[in-house]
Amino acid sequence: MKKLLFPAIFLVCLSQSLMAQWPPITQASKPWTRWWWMGSAVDKENLTKQLTSFKQVGLGGVEIVPIYGAIGYEPNYIKYLSPNWMAMLDHTVKTATTQQLGVYMSVGTGWPIGGPQVKPEDAAAKLIIQTYEIRANSEFNELIEVKDPKQKAGARLIALTAYREDGQAEIITDRVDDSGKLSWQPANGNLKLYAAFLGRTKQMVKRAAPGGEGYTLDHFSATALPNYLQSFDTAFGKTSDGVKAFYNDSYEVYNADWTPSFFTEFQRLRKYDLRLHLHQLVSKDSTEMVARIKSDYRQTISELMLKNFAGQFTGWAHSKKALSLNQAHGSPGNLLDLYAAFDISEAETFGSSAFEIPGIRRDSADIRNVNPDPIMLKFASSAAHAMGNKLTSCETFTWLTEHFKTSWSQCKPEVEQAFLAGINHVFYHGTTYSPAEVKWPGWLFYASVNFVPTNSLWPHLQGLNNFIARCQAVLQYGSPDNEILTYWPVYDAWSNPKGLDMPFKVHDIDDWLYPAPFYQNTRALQAAGYALDFVSDKMLSTAQVSGAAIRVSKNGALHKVLLIPKCRYMPVETLQNILRMAKEGAMVIMQDLPEDVPGLANLDQNRESLKKLVAAVNFTTNKAGIKEFLMGKGKVILASDVQDALKSQNIFPEQLTKAGLKFIRRSAAGEKYYFIVNHTGKNVDESIALNYAATNVLISDPLTGNSGLAQFQKSQGKTLVRLQLQPGESVLVKMDQEPSSGHQWHYVENSARSIVLTSPWTLQFTAGGPSLPASLEMDQPRTWTSFAGDTSLLNFSGTGRYTTSFQLPVKPGGEYLLKLDRLCESAQVIINGKDAGLIWSVPYQLRIGKYLQPGVNTISLEVSNLMANRIRYMDRHKMEWRKYHEINFVNINYKNFNAADWSVQPSGLEGPVTILPLK
Repeated sequence: MKKLLFPAIFLVCLSQSLMAQWPPITQASKPWTRWWWMGSAVDKENLTKQLTSFKQVGLGGVEIVPIYGAIGYEPNYIKYLSPNWMAMLDHTVKTATTQQLGVYMSVGTGWPIGGPQVKPEDAAAKLIIQTYEIRANSEFNELIEVKDPKQKAGARLIALTAYREDGQAEIITDRVDDSGKLSWQPANGNLKLYAAFLGRTKQMVKRAAPGGEGYTLDHFSATALPNYLQSFDTAFGKTSDGVKAFYNDSYEVYNADWTPSFFTEFQRLRKYDLRLHLHQLVSKDSTEMVARIKSDYRQTISELMLKNFAGQFTGWAHSKKALSLNQAHGSPGNLLDLYAAFDISEAETFGSSAFEIPGIRRDSADIRNVNPDPIMLKFASSAAHAMGNKLTSCETFTWLTEHFKTSWSQCKPEVEQAFLAGINHVFYHGTTYSPAEVKWPGWLFYASVNFVPTNSLWPHLQGLNNFIARCQAVLQYGSPDNEILTYWPVYDAWSNPKGLDMPFKVHDIDDWLYPAPFYQNTRALQAAGYALDFVSDKMLSTAQVSGAAIRVSKNGALHKVLLIPKCRYMPVETLQNILRMAKEGAMVIMQDLPEDVPGLANLDQNRESLKKLVAAVNFTTNKAGIKEFLMGKGKVILASDVQDALKSQNIFPEQLTKAGLKFIRRSAAGEKYYFIVNHTGKNVDESIALNYAATNVLISDPLTGNSGLAQFQKSQGKTLVRLQLQPGESVLVKMDQEPSSGHQWHYVENSARSIVLTSPWTLQFTAGGPSLPASLEMDQPRTWTSFAGDTSLLNFSGTGRYTTSFQLPVKPGGEYLLKLDRLCESAQVIINGKDAGLIWSVPYQLRIGKYLQPGVNTISLEVSNLMANRIRYMDRHKMEWRKYHEINFVNINYKNFNAADWSVQPSGLEGPVTILPLK
């Protein structure tokens, strides 16, 4: 008996030894979810029930956001931040702690930040400009007052400037009395008056919960946020009540382009009086002067938001012993600086990407006309890397598909794309709190992919959750390993004569991001196999060089080279910092030298200073034909072809992109980690050089957690690693200098013909609705929706178990691969009564060798489909299931939702099921 047990024990120990070589899965590495409390109509029993279900499927935590409520449940609504609401929060935190879950919380209800405590003087503000004509020796009878009837109650005059025909300006604000009467006459000529009024946007919080209704906040005011947070200080006291992080949702404040102190702050920061340039500030002319003034305006708005909102928000969170979390995209400020001002920067994926992966369902009728760009996500991750922050979060899968039509297989490449951009703290968008007594499908949020327990795919969500957790355990470990730090020339974007404020929104990247050489370089470098982060002017002011390594902050990521893409405008201070870094030992590559300084302030002096700095950089051509300027311990290289310049300095790209693969790297104490994906339509099976000389290479499948020693060999300071990835597959690779130990990675090698399961199948429905259809018999697997004559099958959403048996004439040896032809949408695999794992992503396959036995084997595939068919049935029969305040429930195009005319979604299993013996 001992002789028989020893090999099994030895194999288990080897397996555990290999698992121990990977970073452990933690609460933070698991995916979290946005948790909407509709009407805050929560109770302790249902809170506990939902948190328990979250724990069971492998979630790591929740992010509470109260929103509008369900009609008919008004008596159950709890006022936001009331003692009763805080009691529910306290119960949530305590219960979550027992379930090893974390809790974040939005500072406000709905979005953007605001509420009843926002007084008119702290509400989002706007600049209103009106013009008048005035003539010398002619009576002026108009009142200088706001004409917009919506603004009359609160707007006030803040500047009145008279412009002569020769361009001379005179500020005459003090010549207007409280009634709006102007007591002033020009001595001669015809003049134009520009009156600036401080108005309010009057925007209310969107999707607000009871007790959270009110104006949105002025993000640029020094007093608005502290005043707003007083109600939280009253509710929370000096602690966070167990909340790990306080969260600020996306900046969706419309037409907010001013703050009461703006003229004063502008004078302090830009050193000239903006009141003298009102006509240019709001001009539609495309002149250089207009562009410069608007650039100064945008820089000032950015600096006010950074100081008065971002800085104060983080300081307040820290006073509660909690972290700060923010979505900066959409803000009218430097995104890198705004992200960097928070402990956790959060990006957002919106819409659906098109992948070449065969078998990924993507119906054009069920997607938003939006193409997510992972480069946009890198603003958040770059800021986190610069500041040495461990986590970069992401609101993930927002409007990935139409309601009820999202499969977990569609989520996988989308979240992999986020990982490749540096995201490592995923938040699902999202989960709606729903009492148990509410009939199926329960309460649902209008823009959600519906990660809810009533989702028919919920039983298989653990597959996606475990995959994300294994990936994020690696992506949160060690440090980012990106060789290039590339400058974002924000002043080129700001120096635009169009418009006034400039929110850097996800949906407008074709205007402000795509045309820039910065973006074009980033795409080209990534495609070539380079890894990079972005850096701002402010970050360069704090960057230090140690040896030749560049880092923005003390704990920030290290980079080998600073890249300055072609840009027209650059502040003198920025070029000074770039040259300082070169002198300290940095390698700097410039595509071109800056042409000019931005803004109007001290223009002549700044131009002269920039000219002198540029003139002092005396490039010579080296033997390789590269222009370089040696200064101090480092150098500046001038090269239009960035990749040639990098290679000339022995900074080489990863070769795996030549095979169509994508990657991201992490490093830790002599270890190198790669996350590698195949989003192409082709199989990859080749030895690929990775830029690290290793003596041990370990591969892990993040779908299953299976690990093994890779086939590899060293070659000229690199390591040739055999990578085998089908379309849609991803892999984790660990490289280090430790001696090799453990079992080998199982590469897929066909050793015999595949075994097609030809015995008859039974299909039994085990869970779902509106009712369980009768069992079926079939010669080979068919989707249950292909039985068109049975409406109970067409209307059903839930789980059906396909079962058959097959013979293996000899004792199984080696590995076997189970392959499904078509799966709609995911399956739990049971072999000989044992759980063999989940199949939920493309390619639809699973290694099952350890579950097989000689002779008769029984296999069951418990297939779950989408919610769509049951929702279609309910809408066709006019069954009421959506009844909410405010927006109620809309489709992906924000029109009234109605699934009655939908086509039946294919459901179940179809085509041959095969078992492939592997060498």
